[in-house]
Amino acid sequence: MSFNSFRSGAMRTVGLSLSALAMGQFLAACGHSDSPSASAPVTTVAFAPKTPIQHVIVIIGENHSFDNVFATYQPRTGESVWNLLSQGIINQNGTPGANFSHANQSAATDTSANAFLLSPPQTPFSGAVLPAPLTGGPQTSYLPTGSTLTTAQQTENGLDTNYYQYLLTGGTGQASKVPDTRIANVNALPTGPFQLTSTSFSYDSYSASPVHRFYQMWQQLDCSLSHASTTNPSGCDGALFSWVETTIGAGSNGQTQAANFSTNYSTTATTTGEGSTALGFYNMANGDVPYFKALADQYAISDNFHQSVNGGTGANHIMLGHGDMLYFSDGNGNAQTPPHNTVVAAGSANAGTVDEIENPNAAPGTNNWYSEDGYGGGSYGSASYGGGSYSNCSDATQPGVGPILNYLKSLPTPIASNCQAGHYYLLNNYNPGYFGNGNNAYTDTNANNTVFTIPPQTVPSIGDVMNTANVSWKYYGDQWNNYVNDPYQLNYGVAGAKSDEYCNICNPFQYDTSIMSNPAQVAAHIQDTTNLYSDIANGTLPAVSFVKPSGWVDGHPNSSKLDLFEGFSKKIIDAVQANPTLWKNTAIFITFDEGGGYYDSGYVQPLDFFGDGTRIPFILVSPYANPGYVSHSYTDHVSILKFIERNWGLPVISNRSRDNLPDPVTTTSNPYVPTNSPAINDLFDMFDFPAPTAN
Repeated sequence: MSFNSFRSGAMRTVGLSLSALAMGQFLAACGHSDSPSASAPVTTVAFAPKTPIQHVIVIIGENHSFDNVFATYQPRTGESVWNLLSQGIINQNGTPGANFSHANQSAATDTSANAFLLSPPQTPFSGAVLPAPLTGGPQTSYLPTGSTLTTAQQTENGLDTNYYQYLLTGGTGQASKVPDTRIANVNALPTGPFQLTSTSFSYDSYSASPVHRFYQMWQQLDCSLSHASTTNPSGCDGALFSWVETTIGAGSNGQTQAANFSTNYSTTATTTGEGSTALGFYNMANGDVPYFKALADQYAISDNFHQSVNGGTGANHIMLGHGDMLYFSDGNGNAQTPPHNTVVAAGSANAGTVDEIENPNAAPGTNNWYSEDGYGGGSYGSASYGGGSYSNCSDATQPGVGPILNYLKSLPTPIASNCQAGHYYLLNNYNPGYFGNGNNAYTDTNANNTVFTIPPQTVPSIGDVMNTANVSWKYYGDQWNNYVNDPYQLNYGVAGAKSDEYCNICNPFQYDTSIMSNPAQVAAHIQDTTNLYSDIANGTLPAVSFVKPSGWVDGHPNSSKLDLFEGFSKKIIDAVQANPTLWKNTAIFITFDEGGGYYDSGYVQPLDFFGDGTRIPFILVSPYANPGYVSHSYTDHVSILKFIERNWGLPVISNRSRDNLPDPVTTTSNPYVPTNSPAINDLFDMFDFPAPTAN
């Protein structure tokens, strides 16, 4: 009998060795407030793991859905997988399959200036052809012409030796934002998923990046009870990925739509610059993604692991660290209204009128051109404008909010929004409230800064919980050391190449006063990946490690490539396996921040206003992984937090964080859909632990 049998349904409780006083301190700091003190109470209790896993390493790549990576994956005999191939949507060679219509993409109409439509009226695309996917990424590479392998190695230290060559290759060879002629049949693709790779488009090629913002992704999922079935009770059919990508793309920042705007490419029209990039997939059966395929064959994967928030990088890393979302405040936890048609940074070079409240209602005279949505324009030495990104999702009268709340209420088991009254939650990417040097980034008026920064946060995180329990942890961010001394990331790298950048919005703890206002906390817990490699070699790895690649090797389409993220992951796995003492008690989780806007055919379970979103890859690498196992149990980023809490006997983060959700209950006929929704699993089913010895 496996150890899991003894742990089934076990309560995740704190250890009995805590004194009553320490327990009270623990609950006050970790479990029952969204405003922990800047200095957590100190206890002398170290929480021991409940399983053989003494070290967890979480490696987070960027922007690929499960079907985008595992579309044609075939597991070992006795296992099954839900992907484009198994559903008959495509054939093994990547061509349309018998059930291709199940992934059909439609055009739609949303011209109402007063109502964002979650599932607008649909019509076929003209000529039953997708808008052409467009190019993205460098023509040659991001390193300067004439760069060598030595240059690549000097610029980036986070790759397996055999992968540095890929920093020099893979350019599009074409102009930017034109139909990508490397894709077979690019101008006449049928209205569904298409294979990216071909004789002209190698697996090592740079590709375009689809839109992946909050309201866009909700709309792409096309959720309505009119689409619901017994296998898809949420009614999210994913029919609008291409339409949303070509009608609004990555946001308007309040700007008027161009007079010659088109949803398809032409030599004279203005477009979103993406086309139907979202429908592309790689083909493992043809040799794409070889390293991750090898890991899936040898260890374990999930085909039901999801991005936890509809939207992009920042929001999903925030949920990964907090099990909750952040909101606009006075910097001390008191909710306030964000700038709304207000002048900010008055008297500085970045002064300008901004509107940081989302409005996805169609601008007058347009079809789905959002009135106010974007990452913010200007700043960095010029007048600021636009912004979007915050919504008061407790108020159904706010733009975009009502349709989502109404949908959640319409489900057979209504889903609560988890939106506190008067709170404007951050839904997309804004910079964190602290620089790496601990200075307040929100109040910084340097011309090289951006006004699109969220105030310092008091929402508790898994870091606060682990601190109180004396469970060691670190966030290792590639290029952190450079960033600390260069907070605006202005420095240039080797041979004039723009420095390979640290991702500030990816570090969930960089938003938090409890960590960033305390230099000792920063020094102990936020470090460069150079420290990761030495900690692995020296056997000084903490209990929990969050690892983030830099911009060139994180796998993000356009700015990186999937093979580079494979090389980043391989370097870490090989290093851990080279230390037998460490390897025998370690679990390595490889996943992504979100699906990047790529289409996925899997079931999506609504958990609250914020998500879930599409499936993303999740790979478990550990000597305790069930070999070749494919987990169908419903999980998302917060499942990682549930694993940490259960493995070390920790409490939940707060009384509103998603780690409070129960483990799923399913039927044998449909293991993907929880009957007790909302529910997420804790990943324990992917392990095969030995039975505990009798006392």
